[in-house]
Amino acid sequence: MSEADERTSDRIIDGRYRILREIAQGGMATVYEALDLRLSRHVAVKIMHTMLAQGPHRAQFEERFRREARSAAAIANPHIVQVYDTGVDQGLDYLVMEYVHGISLRRDMARQGVYPLKETLRIVGEILDGLASAHRVGVIHRDIKPENILINDRGHVEITDFGLARAAAQATLSSTGMLMGTAAYLAPETIENNEASPQSDLYAVGIIAYEMLTGTVPFASDNPVTIVFKHVHEDVPSLARVCPGIDPSVAALFSGLTDRSPENRPDNAGKALESLRKVVRGLDRQAMDYMLPATAATSGEPESAIAGTPRHDPEMPESPTQKATAPSDDAEDAATQTIAAATDPEGSDTVPAVPAPPEADADAATRRYRLNDVDTPSRAETTTVLQPQNITASPADMAAVPASVQTMQQGAAEAKPKHRHHGLIIVLVVLLVLALAGGGGGAWWYYLGPGSYYALPKPDDISCSENQECKIIGADYAKFARTLKVAGIDVDTDYNFSDQVPKGAIMTADPDTVGARISKRGGRLNLTVSKGVRQATVPKDILIPDTSNGKDPLQALKAAGFDKIDHDSSKDQYSMDIPEGAAISVEPAPGTRTRHDTKVSLVLSKGRMPVAMPDIIGKARDDAKAALEALRLKVNYSENWSDTVPRNQVISASHQAQEQLHWGDAVNVVISKGPQSITMPDVKGKSQDEATQILQGYGLKVNISAPLGNLTHTVRIQDPNPGTQVKVINDDGSPAVVTLTVV
Repeated sequence: MSEADERTSDRIIDGRYRILREIAQGGMATVYEALDLRLSRHVAVKIMHTMLAQGPHRAQFEERFRREARSAAAIANPHIVQVYDTGVDQGLDYLVMEYVHGISLRRDMARQGVYPLKETLRIVGEILDGLASAHRVGVIHRDIKPENILINDRGHVEITDFGLARAAAQATLSSTGMLMGTAAYLAPETIENNEASPQSDLYAVGIIAYEMLTGTVPFASDNPVTIVFKHVHEDVPSLARVCPGIDPSVAALFSGLTDRSPENRPDNAGKALESLRKVVRGLDRQAMDYMLPATAATSGEPESAIAGTPRHDPEMPESPTQKATAPSDDAEDAATQTIAAATDPEGSDTVPAVPAPPEADADAATRRYRLNDVDTPSRAETTTVLQPQNITASPADMAAVPASVQTMQQGAAEAKPKHRHHGLIIVLVVLLVLALAGGGGGAWWYYLGPGSYYALPKPDDISCSENQECKIIGADYAKFARTLKVAGIDVDTDYNFSDQVPKGAIMTADPDTVGARISKRGGRLNLTVSKGVRQATVPKDILIPDTSNGKDPLQALKAAGFDKIDHDSSKDQYSMDIPEGAAISVEPAPGTRTRHDTKVSLVLSKGRMPVAMPDIIGKARDDAKAALEALRLKVNYSENWSDTVPRNQVISASHQAQEQLHWGDAVNVVISKGPQSITMPDVKGKSQDEATQILQGYGLKVNISAPLGNLTHTVRIQDPNPGTQVKVINDDGSPAVVTLTVV
């Protein structure tokens, strides 16, 4: 039973996860199947090895654990293994993940051999779909290989092991220059420039597709150094040559993924997935059924591959499947090959690995190659360290190895004694003393001296006076970032707006002085970069009162980011149509985008203007109407009989005189129709015209009769007779008729 197993067997982690069985072991952790007691579901629990938790590099391993949790948890995709929880139990970091029933793609490849094109495109498409989600949130996996691709029991892909993943803005392979990855899948720019990008992930996907279709990786060798040199200096052979009869569009697709220049690959996995789908739509059934014939699979290897090399190179064992797979996968997982190309012994991405399983080759443990110096593994590390003299490479490969390494290799060979003699003991003692002295000095240099820190470099676009403190404030961040990358300095970057500092320039820095020391062990440079002058947009609907912005235009302008809002309440205006508090006008116009400190002039509505009800009682209808309409009141008229108020005069109103109203308020006014019935007046002896005027004043209709001629125009007879009660209006609504007989 392993050390981690002893610590966790028959235990409940953090009071919640009951350990059931060990699934696999890796270089930094052991993975267990566990039962989540709270949710009653099976999960995979990854627990850091005790030796790492107590070792000198604990902080680095803990950071990798947490980075794996953050990276995977930020991605929502069915093709990414989910991370549920993380924490520390009894001093050991742990990670709780989805329990995946299935096997790794590596094991499936070993079992199946060559894949049909249709199955290859499906699996590669699902890998790209998962990576597309990662790339969209700025996460680069950095270690895509068959060991980290799980095939669940439904046959679908789930990508695991985000321990090496980094945000795109920080995606060198290591902040300290350590080059991590499996040699067969490393992109050329990763090897040459220590850079990782979405295109680096795509390169690895292209190699996986090549391996599925051909049964071998394009560059295979017993020496990983030879492999990485081939990735840098040789093109991946076209599938059109290696797989006779394959559709040219498929060959072109995967050649695009494995192009040596990252600029010629798709920008990200999303773009690559679009290209793959376009190719699939153009393939007929016969093309989709393509599969490399067995004879071609054994004889059609590319020239760069070593004849007879098995498809699962023993120099490239599988990493532990960090998410649970079926028990049969236990033996297939081993340590990740690691290639280091720097002198810093504490690279944050350097993860020691346990030896390979018994049935694997003894050399299948993780290896760390240093091309510039020789390091010695600590007792806590089980990493196999290959000294330069242990590396077998071709003359062409060795030509690319630094001269210092070759010199060391030759010196080691020449240093072998030809004869044993007692003087050798003295020489060894002297060498031991010198080594101890040198080691002490080296320890001081590394832990306390110049080897323990980086010096903050000077930006190229900053001018500094001699013998005066030089600040990096104002430097162009994009240019300076490349300088920092070369210097190996980790940077935490924030962004903020500034009215004074140009866009893209450094606003603040900690430390901010050229030459300032930044520790190589956890030290970081904190920068704030200017986003330039903040822009703001006048809301398009600010003049529409029934919208949220229109109801509170002052708050809307503040929320939009404007700092100078010119609103003078004394200039606000009354409005019949615009509610109180809504905007009547705004300048600049709605939809205008401008600086946040631009003055915005705003005139608000005071609502409907207050007015006093006029005194209209007894006034003629036309006079009352004019007075009410001048105050913008809405008048509703009605008529009624009145024995006291003459016809067409105001009898009453719904509001009293001087009562306060507002524009648009409704006022009901009653107009007199005059008396409903009258006592017929005596108009006999009066002239025709005078008698007609009197009767019409009562609302009566006058009919003139002159049977004998109308010489004197004098009324002699009236009908109805004087003193008679007469309805002014007949039942049919017509006025009553009075007949006057004149002579």
